[in-house]
This record gives sequence, C-alpha cells and structure tokens, in this order.
Amino acid sequence: MASQSVFNQATVIDGLDTSLWGSESVYRGLRDGGVTAVNATIAIWDDYETTLANVTRQLEWLDEFAEFIRPIKTVADIDAAKAEGRTGIIFGWQNAAPIGNDLSRLRLFHELGVRIIQLTYNERNLLGNGCYERVDEGLSRFGLAAVAEMNRLGILIDLSHVGDRTTLDAIEHSETPVAITHALARSHIDHPRNKTDEAIKLLVERGGVIGANAFPMFFKTGFQTTLDQYLDALDYLVQMVGPSHVGIGTDFCMEQPREWFEWLFASQGMIPVENVAFTPHPYKHLIGFESHADWHRVAEGLLDRNYTEPDVHGILGGNFHRLFGEVWKA
Repeated sequence: MASQSVFNQATVIDGLDTSLWGSESVYRGLRDGGVTAVNATIAIWDDYETTLANVTRQLEWLDEFAEFIRPIKTVADIDAAKAEGRTGIIFGWQNAAPIGNDLSRLRLFHELGVRIIQLTYNERNLLGNGCYERVDEGLSRFGLAAVAEMNRLGILIDLSHVGDRTTLDAIEHSETPVAITHALARSHIDHPRNKTDEAIKLLVERGGVIGANAFPMFFKTGFQTTLDQYLDALDYLVQMVGPSHVGIGTDFCMEQPREWFEWLFASQGMIPVENVAFTPHPYKHLIGFESHADWHRVAEGLLDRNYTEPDVHGILGGNFHRLFGEVWKA
C-alpha cells in the first residue's frame, strides 16, 4: 500500500526511547519495525560512576546484538543504519547530573559517544530546574557554562523535562539549535510536562525541533488514548510551528518493569513518592501505537490527514536528521 512505501523510504528517528536496553526482543522489534535510529536513554538519575558503567554495558550490547543495532555518532552513521537495515543507537541522557560539577566530563562522554543531553530531569540539578520543581529561576551560572560547552563539543541540548524558565534560558543562550525531544503543547493538553507556546515558538525560531510525545500518562485519557488522539496532538504542533520543525519522540518504555517506574518517579531517584501513578504491568503504550511494530501506522495516519509525502518523511525523522547535522560536529 502507498503508506507502507512512504514509510519504507523514510529515515525514521525516534526522538526518545527509554526501553529495556540489553533485551534482544527490544532490539529485534526496533529493527523489524523499520526504526532507523533512536535517542536511547542511558542515564536518568545516574551519577558519574553509574553512567560510566552504563556506557560500558551499552558498548557490550552493541557488539552482542550487532545483527539488529549499530552505534551512532554522526549523521553519516544514521544514513549507514538505514542502508544496512539496522537500528542506530544514539547515546542520550535525560539528566546532566552525571557530569557532577566537572564540565570536563562532557568531553569525556562525548568521546564515548553521548550526543544528546537533557539539561534537567523533572527536578533541580546544578544546571537549572526541572518541570516539577517548586520554583524555577532559570539556568545557573554552571548551567550557562554547560550549555556553552555542549555547543562547543556538538552535543544536542534537550529540554523536554526542563522547567519553563530554564527552558527559555537554554534556548536563548544556546549558540546552536536545541530540541524538545519528547513533549506536547500545554495549550492543547494542560500538563506540566508539556511545553508552553512561548517555548515551542522560540525553539523553532532558533531552528529547533520538537518531538511529539506518545507517553500515555501525559494525555487526559491516559492508557485509553488512541493513535488518532496522538495524531491530533502532533497536528496541533504542526499547526503552530509548521511540519519542518516537528518530529516524534515516542517515550517508549518497552519491557520496563514496575520497579523501574518507581525509581523513575522517585525524587532524585532516591525518595519514593507516596503514590506512584498507575502503570499497567506489563506496561502498555497508546492504543494503535503500542510498539515499534506500529511506527508505519503513524505514516498511514498522517497521509490520511492529507500530509504530503515530504512532510511525512520530515516528521518521521528527516527533521531530527537535519537538526543533528546542524549540531553534531563529528
């Protein structure tokens, strides 16, 4: 069918995937689903030593599961992944905390392959504030220095879980375009994890890309949310800023156990919250966009909404591909 042909031709890039890495079935699903590359989360509440250990394991898995995946450090690597029929793994962090108070560690991790770093995760760290923090004064002095160093190295800055003021500060002070890899518009769905129109429009004015988030808990209908409702949210972003600055960030959590979500929702990963939001076990994603095997349905849905083939290709991954090429230096 026509939509499958359009999908097969596309470079498909997931702006954020935090599935259970090391699982053969996850990697097989990515490859078989036609996903060209993913921003694969390898650090959230992790410190310096733990993140080094995470990188070590990731490198081992890249060898062990080379039938399905390959490392990504450049856009040329993404193109190679497409040609090879494998899924490229981009090392990404959802929290800059692993560098501690030492900016030189950014260069170390860049050498190890880290190409995307979210400044803060939900709460405060040394750089700035997260979207659930009590107050948000914006970037710290250390945060400003970190932004400058990430610009110099060619690490893409992600602002998805970042507080409103810190988000605006980062966009304004970054010398290169930045990303919101996995979020929606708060004016469409009122949730603190979604972004303000001001932030989204400023991001795009500076050349950035926002990936429409498919995490069920950020929709009013939760785990009853359908692919069509997701496409409504994606379309809302396109109507706001145009198709050339919107991508997809699934926020997939394939095969993650309940214990992982408890750690995820804990304050600083250490202080448990009184009530962890309902998460089905095994975890479920959107109805109709439930796994990597359903990516082609997004292409079909966009075409059904009269999106042009070039715009569908851009949203599926071309827009992130362009952004990576503008930011990554090698």
